[in-house]
Amino acid sequence: MDGDKLSVREIRRYSKQIILPEIGLPGQEKLKNAKVLVIGAGGLGCPALQYLTAAGVGKIGIAEFDLVDETNLQRQVLYGSTDVGKLKSIIAKNHLEYLNSNVDLELFNLRCDASNSLRIFKNWDVIVDTTDNLSSRYIINDACVILGKPMVHGAVYKYEGVVSVFNYKGGPTYRCYNPQTNNDDFKNPLPSEVGLFGVLPGIIGAYLANEVIKVITESGDILCGKVLMINILKNTFKTFNVTNVPENHNIKSLE
Repeated sequence: MDGDKLSVREIRRYSKQIILPEIGLPGQEKLKNAKVLVIGAGGLGCPALQYLTAAGVGKIGIAEFDLVDETNLQRQVLYGSTDVGKLKSIIAKNHLEYLNSNVDLELFNLRCDASNSLRIFKNWDVIVDTTDNLSSRYIINDACVILGKPMVHGAVYKYEGVVSVFNYKGGPTYRCYNPQTNNDDFKNPLPSEVGLFGVLPGIIGAYLANEVIKVITESGDILCGKVLMINILKNTFKTFNVTNVPENHNIKSLE
């Protein structure tokens, strides 16, 4: 991937995107020069990573510390039976390199936390949150606010998923959408506790990639200040607005 321009091979590969007026050559070149960090390579991260790689995002980071578990295979489509017990990040990288060798992939075999998020996030244009716990989401949000990075967020529960873009051009943050409380009794339910329909993360993960591409190419109606909620059992799509709370942009540290 030398230079900012597309090669003849890249133009041919991405031709179906390039002919779209909203993308064109300028948009595809923006994708080639973009750097996207995906936090988590699980149910949401797998489809998001695949579509971002296929779309021609130039550099993609994968932050994932976990191992493949047999119970992951129902929804985490980058992995197979022979991958059980192996690092997700390594397996994901191998599959994505096979999918598109034009993309530069960087691995972070660690958990993004208050001690390392600012250092890791600073070199990326867009941060994609596919985590499954509230504490990580607040850290990711706060780091994005401090660094001025957009946070593309997705979450799933049983048959229902949400997608939004936070901290985009001064728009609402994750804390505006989901204020942190001191209620220690509330814990984010995990799939192992309540169940999860395997198709759902695929749909929401694809939506995450969609929003990332729109942010990079500055095209379409971006889910800034809005949350899209999809229920695949009832086939309902709802969008609701998020109020922008000015003080949530005043975060100075992750402590």
